[in-house]
Amino acid sequence: MISSLGRTVLLVRDHDEALAFYRDALGFTVLHDHTAGGQRYLHVGVPGQPGDPPVGLWLMKAGPADDALVGRQARGQPLLVLYTDACRAEVERLRERGVRVNQEPAEGDGAVFAHVADLYGNDPVLVQMPAVPAPSVASPE
Repeated sequence: MISSLGRTVLLVRDHDEALAFYRDALGFTVLHDHTAGGQRYLHVGVPGQPGDPPVGLWLMKAGPADDALVGRQARGQPLLVLYTDACRAEVERLRERGVRVNQEPAEGDGAVFAHVADLYGNDPVLVQMPAVPAPSVASPE
């Protein structure tokens, strides 16, 4: 039985520029950064995320055969869903860091969501899930 997701690949043109965006603009942390056999293994993830190992992105430099896929891996669909407790505030924080907002925060089914762009044009979605009402406490009879 599969127990967790470890990493998914995100094709990038340059490791350092991708790291600067995901670390400095989005606030990800480096989970692993090692070079072996001419290949850089650069994994980033959301700080404080539970799990061992935590879920992350493998920022993989595109080769000549897959360079056209950079920024288009999801074929126009959202590349990532990133959860936040305060979508509107997070959009403003990202905007201040130079992140382009593709779709301003909107509400639907109690959630608040917004689309932003990474440096290659991928479309991460920020989602603030609806608040779950606290269970009512029955009074003793």
